[in-house]
Parts: sequence; structure tokens; C-alpha cells
Amino acid sequence: MSFSDEVRREISSSITDKNLRFACFYGMILFSRKLTERHILFQSKSIICAETFSSLFEKVFHEKVVCKESHGKNSSVIYTYDIKSAETIEKIFRKYGISGNERHINYDIISTSSLGTFVAGAFLACGSVNDPEKEYHLEFTVGDKTLANELIALLGDIGVTAGLTIRRKQYIVYIKGSESIEDTLTFIGAGKCTLDIINVKIYKDIRNKANRIANCDSANIDKIVNASMKQIKDISIIKEKNGLDSLPDDLREIARLRLENPTMSLRDICENLSENMSRSGVNHRFQRIAKIADDIRKAVNNNES
Repeated sequence: MSFSDEVRREISSSITDKNLRFACFYGMILFSRKLTERHILFQSKSIICAETFSSLFEKVFHEKVVCKESHGKNSSVIYTYDIKSAETIEKIFRKYGISGNERHINYDIISTSSLGTFVAGAFLACGSVNDPEKEYHLEFTVGDKTLANELIALLGDIGVTAGLTIRRKQYIVYIKGSESIEDTLTFIGAGKCTLDIINVKIYKDIRNKANRIANCDSANIDKIVNASMKQIKDISIIKEKNGLDSLPDDLREIARLRLENPTMSLRDICENLSENMSRSGVNHRFQRIAKIADDIRKAVNNNES
């Protein structure tokens, strides 16, 4: 089941009383694909939305409506409610105060406590939300510009900033950002799905921190290994050409410690020396060893030339 369907199922199951059914169905009708005095067309690719439309219609208007199924692209099923009965349409228009062919949100017939359920109906009619694992994006596909702007204003009243764009001659009201989407889902009655997004955010945050730590550790390990290899090469050429006994006592000890412990960090080397020394002191001794090794290499190159 897609995340959108999880949201649809949760909000559908929350429509439990007469006022909520009235408000939710108003949202589904007002944001349906076609709404005129002669024709109401509600279509959805979601069986959840189709079943909710049928159930609410029967409970609000006490009559049944027939669903037709057809196949769209990629063998997807399209559920269609095609209402052309003048008597039924007149009954719907009168109950919801709809006049003419214009679509407006009639706040007078929706109680303040039911606004969220009204928007839930709009979501069931034309909304979708991306899987939070992939992207934070929620949108409503609205056929009427005035209605789209009214929806944006309504969302703005709850502190959610929505944008508007056009796609395939449809007005797309979209919401970006996890917090805005969480607020919207909570408003329309999908609290569990809101928690799912929060959990995904926490997981992503922990995963990102773990990756940063791992990358940092990996970089440090690479740095230690590269430095150790350089030091071992320097010590090896000294041992081969002059012998380690040619080194001063302070350098001989650190050279032998490095050869015996290729992966040891500077801090560990400090702790294993016969005398206390800082990391900068140990590093300085390796620089002296490197200078001796470079002198040997130059001498070898000069003799070969």
C-alpha cells in the first residue's frame, strides 16, 4: 500500500459521525473532477476513495450511487461515479449551498471543528502525498483556480504555506517541507501517518549522523595509514643503507616502535615511549627521520648518476 493510501485509509476511518460525514462529503464533491448543474463526475484510482464516496453519499443522501470501473494506463483501475440525474444534483447543490457552475468554499455550512474533515474530503478527491522515505511533497490537483486559491487560504489559516502551479491544465496546490506536511496530515485526521513521517525523519537524521561519523573515521584511518606507510618507508631505507643503530637513541626507539606497530596512532606511540612526549614531539622526531631518509635517497641518486 502506498503512503497516500495509508493516509486515505486513516482519514476515511476517522469519519465517524453525522457532522464529519457531511463535511467530508462536501470536500469530495466540491473538489471532484466535474461539478455543474447538469453533471457531477467523481473519479479516483484509489479503491479507498471510491468506497468512501459511495458510503458517504448513501449516509448523507440516503440513496446509492453506481460505481463504474475502467482501465487506465499501466492497467490501473479507474473508479468513476457519473451523476447526471437532475433531481440528485439539485439535492446535492441545495444541501451544500452550491449555485450555478462556480465552486466556492461555503464556510457557513461547515462548523469550525469540521474544517479539517472538509479538507480531508478534498484530499480524498484530488490529493496525494509522496513516500517520506523519498521526498516531502503533498499536493491537491484542482480544476478551478478560484477554488485552488481558497484552499491555499484555508491552509494558511492553520499556518501551512502552500504554493500553486499549473500541470496539464490543472491547478496544483502543493506543500513542501516535512513540518508543513505533518501539520496538514494532523489537520485532516491522519495523526498516525504524521508520526510515521516523524519516525522517518528521526531515522534519516540518525543515519546521516552515523554516515558522517563513519566518513570521518574512515578519513582519519586513511590519514593514519598513509602517514604510517611513509614513516615505514623512511625507516626501512635507513635500516637498509645505514642500519637503525646509526640513528640517535631518541630516533632509534621511535623507529623500532613504528616498524613493530604499523597501524599505531601517534597518540598510542606517545604512550609506549620510555619517556613522556606529546604528539607534536613524536611528529617532530618522524620529521627528523624523514630528513635523514631523504638525504640517503639523494645520495643514492647521485651515486647512480
